[in-house]
Parts: sequence; C-alpha cells; structure tokens
Amino acid sequence: MSSAIAQEAAKSGFDRFRLDSKLTRGLEAAGFSDPRPIQVETIPACLEGQDVMGLAQTGTGKTAAFALPILQRLIEEPGRGPFVLILAPTRELAVQIDAEIRLLARFTDIGTTTIFGGVPASTQVRLLRRDPEIVVGCPGRVLDLLKQRKLDLSAVDTLVLDEADHMFDMGFLPDIKRILGQLPRDRQNLLFSATMPKAIRSLANSVLHDPHVVELSHSAPADQIEHALYSTDPSRKRALLEKVLSEDDCKTAIVFTRTKHRAKRMAIQLAQGGRNAVALQGNMSQAQRDRAMNGFRKGQFDILVATDIAARGLDVAGVDYVINFDPPSTPETYTHRIGRTGRSEESGKALTFVTSEDRAWLRDTERMLGAPILRLATPDVPAAPPSASGRRDGGRSRGDRSEGSRSEPGKRRSRGGSGSSGGGEGKRPRSRGGRSGRARSHSAPAR
Repeated sequence: MSSAIAQEAAKSGFDRFRLDSKLTRGLEAAGFSDPRPIQVETIPACLEGQDVMGLAQTGTGKTAAFALPILQRLIEEPGRGPFVLILAPTRELAVQIDAEIRLLARFTDIGTTTIFGGVPASTQVRLLRRDPEIVVGCPGRVLDLLKQRKLDLSAVDTLVLDEADHMFDMGFLPDIKRILGQLPRDRQNLLFSATMPKAIRSLANSVLHDPHVVELSHSAPADQIEHALYSTDPSRKRALLEKVLSEDDCKTAIVFTRTKHRAKRMAIQLAQGGRNAVALQGNMSQAQRDRAMNGFRKGQFDILVATDIAARGLDVAGVDYVINFDPPSTPETYTHRIGRTGRSEESGKALTFVTSEDRAWLRDTERMLGAPILRLATPDVPAAPPSASGRRDGGRSRGDRSEGSRSEPGKRRSRGGSGSSGGGEGKRPRSRGGRSGRARSHSAPAR
C-alpha cells in the first residue's frame, strides 16, 4: 500500500475515501457508518484505476467495495453508457447488486439496469436504449443480447466479475471468455470472490493487469456464526428439522436441500403444518422466485427452503438459522451456505444434519476449514414412517436430482460466438482520462 493510501486509511469512516457528497449522503441514508475490511483494502486501489482481485467471505461488504469507486468515477466522468458491466452468476444476485447500487446512488442521476434469462428480453432491451451507465447481468443473457446486437459494450471501461468462483461452478467460464472478447482492452477489471479455485485463478491471471490483491480469511465461516453438526439417521431428519425450527431463538431460517424436488416438497409440507414457508429453486419462474425472495425479506415468510441457488451472495438481514437438511455437494459451498446468517457482523446459527453417507464430505470440509466442526448431542426424535413406496421421507427418491453445476436457469446456452477467448488481455497502458465527447447535454432523471 502506498504512503498516500495509508494516510487516507488513517482517517475514520468513509471520509477517508474522499467520496462525492452525493455518495456520502447515500451512505448515510443507507445506514453505512464505517467501512468493512474488504472495503478499506480495495476501495483506494479501485479509485486509482488499478485492477483489483478481492477474496473475502460472503457477507463482508464486497458489493459496496466495487460499487462506491465505480459511482465516484461516473460522477466525475459522466456520459452515455454503458460504461460498467457487472457479471453475476444468478438472477437473484444480479437483482441484489443492482438494488444496492441504486441505494448508494440514490442522490445521483446514474442509471443502472439488469439483464438476465428467465424473463422476456424485450423489457431489458427497452431499458438498454436509455443508455444506463451500469449494466448488471448474467453471462447467458448478456451473450445473447450481444449476438443480437441489442447490447453495445464498446464504451465499457470497467468490468466486474462478482462471485467468480460460483460462475465457474455453474459452467459460465466459456461464456465469460466470449464476453471478454467483445470488450475494449483498455479497461479496469475488478474480480471479487469468496474462494479462488485454480480455474478462476488462471482466468484472473489472464484478465487482470498488475492487480492489487486483497485476500482476507475466506475459507472459514465468520466468527459470529455458531456452526455445528447433528449426526442422525435419514428417517429422523424431518422430525429433527421440526425440532430445530421450534427453538425459541429460531424466528427466521433458511433450510438448504440438495434437490429442487425436495425443496418444493418440504416447503409445501411445512406450510401444511402451519409454518410460513416458501421454496426457492431453479425450476421456478422469475415471478415465483421474486415472490419467494421478496416475501422472505419482508417477513411474509419465516422459512425459505432453498437449493444452492440461494447459497451465494444473497443478503437477507436477520436470518437466525441456516439449516443444512442435506449437506452441500462441496466443502466450499458449506461456507457460502452458512454465510446466509451472521450477515453484517450480526450473530447467527448454522446446523448441518449428517448421516453415515456424508462421511467423505465431512472429512473434506473439516480439512478445508482446518478444524473440526462442533458435534452436538442429537435430540431424541421419532423416525418418519415409510411411505407407500417403502421410502422414508428423509431419503432420496429416484426422481430427485441435485441442483449442481448448470447454466443460468431459463437461459439458452450459446455454443458459438465471435470474438476471442479473452486473449490479448496482457500488459497495456491504460488512459484514465475523461470521456470526451460523451458527456450528456442535460441531466438525466434519476432511475
């Protein structure tokens, strides 16, 4: 860190970053008082125009870490966009990023829009005609609109890859490389992630130019999350779930299942039992997914039964418990799942139900964490009676399929595409001058 950056970091609060007054008003209105560690370590470099790679746990403030520098530069260098492309792995995360940027930019005239699959493209194309400065999108729909020449990225000077590791898990790496081939070479690249598998590090090495790297502790859960295991039999998992949900301190909970079918079935069963539960899984339409997430955020539902579509990046305040009814498919996803509680340094609890079939997952997860997970004494709960098919409710039906690596729900996978795979992203001079000739002739209304 340079001496100038160190001197600025010595100041208190967000004042250290010398942001425009419109942004400080936005921060105050949003209730942000002190920057989080990932923000302190990355915002100065972002403001200086450096490429940045930020690795940190979920729920640590990565969105504001890249949003504030972007908004500051757009205030200083106005024009008709899009100038910023932010790629996210899921529709829910894209909507959340857009919402937080709008919150911080509420006192500016900076426009944003989201583009993702699962909904008609016509509305998104209409919003793009307004030349928003910032586009937040999922790779599949971005690539589709590029091919249809409905999206012009020729003026983009900032690219953000958020939750980059999850995009790799979902198979988006080829699409991302095609998109990179359509972007100007002279741009700032910001890559944020919770983990950094080898494939993503290779992509980072090819995209980032002399980056400022910030790597906070990201493999272990946040300190404020109490996480533990219950060892049980598959036939007792449903009764154990009811027991946990009935705890006095469990007012809101996210219950993770491995399959879409089980999430849907369990949400229906919980609702039939008198609980305010709703499912969130990949087979749902965008309207259904919005209803589920918005209802959970607003307190209309107390329990969200979800697949790993909700494991990354989604920020819902005040989630008391995360319950892994089924352990995740990978050790890395464990940290992401339980990171849905304990957000913004609030306390939270996370419980995982493990059976004899989960021994390999448990061994690998504890190896990744570098410490054993606390074992709790399992309450004495009854086993579920067999169904007509002879299968107990805690087991897995033949029709259940894990919602693992897949393309963005609702999008069409593109196999062709022009442009390079991102090559030529090596060292190059970057001019950070103003956007001459692109300034607006009038102030655009706030969007």
